[in-house]
Amino acid sequence: MPISSPGHEFDVAIVGGGPAGLAAGMYLARFLHSVIVVDAGDARAKLIPKSHNCPGFPDGVGGSELLGRLKAQAQRYGAGVVDGRVAGAKKRDGTFVLTTTFGTIRAKRVVLATGIVDKAPAIEGLEEAVAAGTVRLCPVCDAYEAVGKRIGVVGPEHLALKEALFLKEYSGQVTLLANYPEDISDAARGMASAGAIEIWDTVEDLVARATGFGVVMADGAPMRELDVVYPAMGSDVRSELAAALGAECDAQGYVLVSRHLETSTAGLYAIGDVAEGLNQIAVAFGHAATAATHIHNALQSRPES
Repeated sequence: MPISSPGHEFDVAIVGGGPAGLAAGMYLARFLHSVIVVDAGDARAKLIPKSHNCPGFPDGVGGSELLGRLKAQAQRYGAGVVDGRVAGAKKRDGTFVLTTTFGTIRAKRVVLATGIVDKAPAIEGLEEAVAAGTVRLCPVCDAYEAVGKRIGVVGPEHLALKEALFLKEYSGQVTLLANYPEDISDAARGMASAGAIEIWDTVEDLVARATGFGVVMADGAPMRELDVVYPAMGSDVRSELAAALGAECDAQGYVLVSRHLETSTAGLYAIGDVAEGLNQIAVAFGHAATAATHIHNALQSRPES
């Protein structure tokens, strides 16, 4: 039966084809449930040139390769992985109804693995810089790869300073970047100074190079050099579907969940980066296993484990 056929119902529909969503699809398929994963093709993991902290890959693994492996694994056990987007969602008589770009699907349970979108500065050649590793989005993931390098951190002072202090453990050359002196308060300057973090507060432009960035200064000072730039600008949480289904979210938009990753809307789960926590692939896998097992037990009317 085509997946878009009217009335067709899955045990579980998963929205999002990143590590969390694909791992959940694999678990649920192995639990012998009918499951569909709707993949918009915009997983954050695609941006990873090579992850060296993903368990099981001592030589590292690229984001696209990892996603390909996870997709193949989910499909091997019977999960349907379909390219498309979910435009709307509602719950009617205990069943979730999702309006997608390929038709309407229904499910007894829904798992949201929609993730986040990192905010980044307007750097020409940004995608290429991310692929080259000269712009890095996750210091928890890859600060090890920046050991001893000249690091610049850009973003609102409360975020940038926190990230710079974290990165200072990996390099003696960490600099906060700002366009104007007034972008950084006296209090932040004091904390930066105490942490031996330099401040360049008249940055006019960042010029991408093969091995880093040239930093153009607005005050006419000679161009400076950086090896790596870390944006610390926050992110946009893709929690619109959760909100549409009545799930509670925090002030930043992260979906609030129970220890089983179920939201305040019964039968709706949120896993991975869209649920507040540590944005890591290993965490996504743990979320997937936890939510999938809880869903399986619920569908089988078994006690919670």
